[in-house]
Amino acid sequence: MSKTKYNKTIYALDKKEYPLKQLIPIGLYILDLLNYKYLTGHDRKLLMKFSELKGAKNSWYYLKIHWANRIILLIIGLIFILLVGLITNIDIAYCFYSICFLAVIIASGEWELERQLKKRHFSIKWDFPEFLNKVAVLVNAGLTVYKAWEKTVKENRSPSYFYKEAEIVIKEIEAGKSELRAYEDFARRCRTAEVARFVTIIIQNIRKGNEELSSILRVLSAESWEMRKNTAKRLGEEASAKMVLPMTIMFIAIVLIVSTPAILSIIKM
Repeated sequence: MSKTKYNKTIYALDKKEYPLKQLIPIGLYILDLLNYKYLTGHDRKLLMKFSELKGAKNSWYYLKIHWANRIILLIIGLIFILLVGLITNIDIAYCFYSICFLAVIIASGEWELERQLKKRHFSIKWDFPEFLNKVAVLVNAGLTVYKAWEKTVKENRSPSYFYKEAEIVIKEIEAGKSELRAYEDFARRCRTAEVARFVTIIIQNIRKGNEELSSILRVLSAESWEMRKNTAKRLGEEASAKMVLPMTIMFIAIVLIVSTPAILSIIKM
């Protein structure tokens, strides 16, 4: 019954992103049965995250899908715990690990959202300098900002978050939205200072005109490339720092393996 009713709701979901897609209608049915209103403070935080990842229009939809998916995972987790309980002793350790297991299931959805947001922020900051540089070169060659934008996006065809957002601008303008509004919405979706500054410059150019637009874009491009270099340097330092702990653990393990026989022989003496 639930599956038939909610089939249309889950139709647009990507199965790679939601492997339990076919079971999500059950979760949606339970949420409706509980008359859940999605009005808590945590719901508002999730809504903001989905608004950034999926767009403001789709945020409510994905919030409902998120909770439905959590419910399905919890049900599967409970079934697994009960099955384990049938073949093992139910003691304090069993209860403790069961609670931890369910807590991880609940938290995993939040972790995945944070991971996607970090990936999105990094993509935007990483791809923007290259995009800006190409736009600056094309504007200097005589193209309008929109034509330079369109040419840069169509020649790239990257599946990255940044280029997906840049492509939305083209589709919106082709559908009749004004350039000003399309660029403003683009800056709002990207939520980075660099993109906001770039959009402010091109909006001022559209409204008032600016003969120095090309040189301003080149300066902005140089600054963005410098920031990208700093980001790459920071990532390298973070990667090196992350390697320290595993190497330390390996070193301690090797020392223990090598020294244990010697220590045991000394103790026996």
